[in-house]
Amino acid sequence: MRSRGGLRKSAGLSAVRSCLLLLFIHMGSPVEARRVRGGRAQPRRVQLQQAEQQQRAEGPESFPLDFTAVESNMDNFMVQVKNLAQSLYPCSAQKLEQNMKLHLLNNASVTCNDGSPAGFYIKESKGSRRWLLFLEGGWYCFNKQTCNSRYETMRSLMSSTQWPQSRRGTGILSPEPEENPHWWNANMVFIPYCSSDVWSGATPKTEQSDYAFMGSLIIKEVVKDLLTKGLDKAKVLLLAGSSAGGTGVLLNVDHVAEQLQLGGHRGVQVRGLADSGWFLDNKQYKFTDCLDTISCAPTEAIKRGIRYWGGLVPESCRQAHVGEEWNCFFGYKVYPTLKSPVFVVQWLFDEAQLTADNVHLTGQPVHEGQWRYIQNLGQELRSTLQDIPAMFAPACLSHELITRTYWMDVQVKGTSLPRALHCWDRSLQSNLHLNSSHSLKKPRTPPLRGCPLHLIDSCPWPHCNPSCPTIRDQLTGQEMSVVQFLKHMGFDVQKMAEQQGMDPKRLLDMLSNGS
Repeated sequence: MRSRGGLRKSAGLSAVRSCLLLLFIHMGSPVEARRVRGGRAQPRRVQLQQAEQQQRAEGPESFPLDFTAVESNMDNFMVQVKNLAQSLYPCSAQKLEQNMKLHLLNNASVTCNDGSPAGFYIKESKGSRRWLLFLEGGWYCFNKQTCNSRYETMRSLMSSTQWPQSRRGTGILSPEPEENPHWWNANMVFIPYCSSDVWSGATPKTEQSDYAFMGSLIIKEVVKDLLTKGLDKAKVLLLAGSSAGGTGVLLNVDHVAEQLQLGGHRGVQVRGLADSGWFLDNKQYKFTDCLDTISCAPTEAIKRGIRYWGGLVPESCRQAHVGEEWNCFFGYKVYPTLKSPVFVVQWLFDEAQLTADNVHLTGQPVHEGQWRYIQNLGQELRSTLQDIPAMFAPACLSHELITRTYWMDVQVKGTSLPRALHCWDRSLQSNLHLNSSHSLKKPRTPPLRGCPLHLIDSCPWPHCNPSCPTIRDQLTGQEMSVVQFLKHMGFDVQKMAEQQGMDPKRLLDMLSNGS
């Protein structure tokens, strides 16, 4: 007879076999069946046609376990297997802790605006050598008046006193492989935005000053604290951020790379992912006095802010714009000066950019002048992105993407953002000697077959991409079709059809199908 220990061991092996079987069934299942749905629903016929076209172009898409991250280390691979098996809850009574936990900085002198301690949230993944550090967004303030108003209405963006003890990650911060197929098992770090300085400041609070502005120092101290938690052994550090956090990535990615190099951690590959932080220093649709953060022209707000914050910019960009360092807050001006590879995610019709330009899309339909301005904005953004080797730019009216639960559903030319990021990751792994491939020159080696990195919509209207997020009427909350939305925007179907030399009904069909 078998001993109880032998029976338990046999049962344990059986459970592991069952988990592994479920695991590989799970990983081999069609990706569409595993996705968390979001964005605008498409007709089944359209979905099938798109899937067939993409399959013909690329072969069947799958999201296997990340073999590149384990570097032939079977222990690391088995940690991935164990973690995913545990996420298949029927296989395990043990539930992994999926939330990120709050840690305040060891250096208490680096603070939020009000002098309360800054910090970060972390979910560690002991078997992974990949780290994702995310910079939160949330506009900024640029003088005592705007900062006082911000402190009254958005205190969590200026103080840590009301932060929760844990946070749940979504999108690229999600621990679920269904929602985050390539980064779910990385070490996740969420850095709350409480400096109101686009992550650029280095000024402490004093008796003479009302607020501290220490965004760049917060990032530096977070990296220092993480070195004691395994970052010193990292293979890849992806510094990501959305909105003001996306601009913060452009301002700080080279600082982080230099910090690690000077600390002797030369094996860590530092990269950037800037989401919705590629703002233009263009002229406003309607000029207004710089009285508050929302209506102040981007250029004027940054000029005032950089003086008020004591803002820092990348050294190479500072040298290119001596005396006019504010230029470095605008993506198309700072990007060419960066040394680290950066992937740019940018809606062609960014809502925050339109707001800063005084184009407001609530209430009455926009008139022809606003419509032309919106179209020109898309063209301007497109022109500044043309020479960026790694980027994802859908023709949608929206703001922020990488932490949205529907981030897998938005596509450009049949490719989703997670897929494009995975292609970028693979291209960097296979071209480690091309760490400067982000420059204006195209990479010297072609992208991997069926793995595009430069993805930008060519259609000229907001939401002409059928995978754009759902639009809702801001007054009624009802979902709007693309045609309804464009009519609300002042789009004249008859006039546009005449200009294009086609029948209005055909144009409507094209718009409805996203052509």
